[in-house]
Amino acid sequence: MRFSGQLLLLQVAVVAAVIALGFGLFTTLLDRQRSSEYGQRALAIARSVAADTELRAAVAEFSRTDIASPSLETQLAGGPVQLDAESVRQRTGALFVVVVDDRGIRLSHPDQDELGDPVSTDPSRALAGQEEVTEQFGTLGESARAKVPVYAPDGGAPAGTVVGAVSVGIASDEIDAALWTDLRIGALYAAAAFAVGIGASVLLNRRLRRLTLGVEPEELAALATEHEAVLGGIDEAVIGVDPQGRVTVANAEARRFFAVPLPPGTPIADAGLPDGVCEMLVPPVLSDATVPPVRADTVEEPRLVVVGERVLVCTRRTVHRGRHDLGVVLTARDRTDLELLTRQLDAVQTMSTALRAQRHEFANRLHVVHGLLAHDRPDEAAEFVDAVLGSGPLGATLPGLDAIGDPVLQAFLSAKAAHARERGVLLRIGPESWLDRAVTDQVAVTTVLGNLIDNACDAAASAVPPAADPLTVDRAAWVEVEVLTDGDTLFVTVADSGDGIVDELGDRVFEQDVSTRAVSGRGLGLGLVRQVARALGGDVWIADPGSGGGTGAVFVARLPGAVAERAGHVSMSETAPDAAEVTP
Repeated sequence: MRFSGQLLLLQVAVVAAVIALGFGLFTTLLDRQRSSEYGQRALAIARSVAADTELRAAVAEFSRTDIASPSLETQLAGGPVQLDAESVRQRTGALFVVVVDDRGIRLSHPDQDELGDPVSTDPSRALAGQEEVTEQFGTLGESARAKVPVYAPDGGAPAGTVVGAVSVGIASDEIDAALWTDLRIGALYAAAAFAVGIGASVLLNRRLRRLTLGVEPEELAALATEHEAVLGGIDEAVIGVDPQGRVTVANAEARRFFAVPLPPGTPIADAGLPDGVCEMLVPPVLSDATVPPVRADTVEEPRLVVVGERVLVCTRRTVHRGRHDLGVVLTARDRTDLELLTRQLDAVQTMSTALRAQRHEFANRLHVVHGLLAHDRPDEAAEFVDAVLGSGPLGATLPGLDAIGDPVLQAFLSAKAAHARERGVLLRIGPESWLDRAVTDQVAVTTVLGNLIDNACDAAASAVPPAADPLTVDRAAWVEVEVLTDGDTLFVTVADSGDGIVDELGDRVFEQDVSTRAVSGRGLGLGLVRQVARALGGDVWIADPGSGGGTGAVFVARLPGAVAERAGHVSMSETAPDAAEVTP
């Protein structure tokens, strides 16, 4: 049997036991009350009879008569004592009204055959001047009876002399009949109380099932244990919010990821979570007309959220049980390393594509030289070589590239220049650039530089009028990269010809979902750039937000430990520009 059924049976049993105990107590008290009530009634009748003056005189007269007189029984049967006693008995409905003299001889009795005989019960207390109320069994059966002394009339024997006694009895059957009448009424009330108790138990059981959504307590205990085990054993952050927008559950990973305590009952607006996360945790508002009888849980598309130095993939799920809204559950996975690897892979793929294109183009040029020499045309071959030496890879010149001494970075910048050219943007090397060291952390440098160049190209390309010719000498869109070193620290400056960054944004461009362009899915690259730089102990900042009109934003990245002296190479940093000009 399910626990809810056991609980209902237990409640019914408790109600029945309480009512039974109460009814038993009620019966006991009522029995005592009825016995006392009828005893007092008998006492009142006995007192009334004993106070009658004529009866007192008659009893006093019989107390002086010889009980052995043969005419006594006949005299008693028609005497005033018998007549008065029977009259009182018939008027009051008593079982008997018996009058005795001071010797205990019956002077009256409902059965005339008993007249003149001693009474069957002890009259000594009444004859001693004391009143008595008892339940006794006599010749007429069991009864509640009262015995009262009869005193001598005034003017006769000395005052206070007991000359007899009056015994009045009320049949126990009459008492029992009255008791059963009261018990039947009490039983009806007990049955009504039992029905109310059962109804209340059923309603309470249903209320409990509604509150627990039909889940039994033992299942709740198992769920609670599993809940703690699951929430504590996963690497994902989990936050649960009820339909009123209050935190109901948050595991340790959620507190660690978002660096907030998240106690249960905290409103989402006061939890200190990032704005993007708060928006995802707001429960949907649905009217009753829009709520189907059975609703399935819905999962929204994952969103990337930058929190501090972490990139989190957040998934929102609205949870239902039947027509009940249980709220919203947000799961967040740390994708910082994966996102960095993705960006780094993009940079490596860009370099790989550029190198393959260069290899293909150089192979074609070598074939041309080989063909000219094979046909004994050395002069034309020399002219062709001179022409090739005057152009850069992929057919696009990149002035100033010889100032970059690292071959990997050279190839990377060449590839970026080719991609920029395809978008109608001129990528150029700043006149102050100088790098005579080897790049030690190529992935981090290309990730930072690649994202900054991509953002700059986006800004520059978006500011070019549609009618502008990207192949003209004086290109309208440009991006300038400047590379400097200071010891083992690499400084990268990226400027563009875009519209710049509005004052309202400022450093917020490094936050998730903040972009200078209204394009879905943007607003994450700069946040990653800053994370990579800070992971190296450096930073990325805005040196100049720009003012538009061909002067866009200027970003500076400082990457400590990103370069090192090449083995067997004499540094020419003495002749290089001073990188201190770009330090924050």
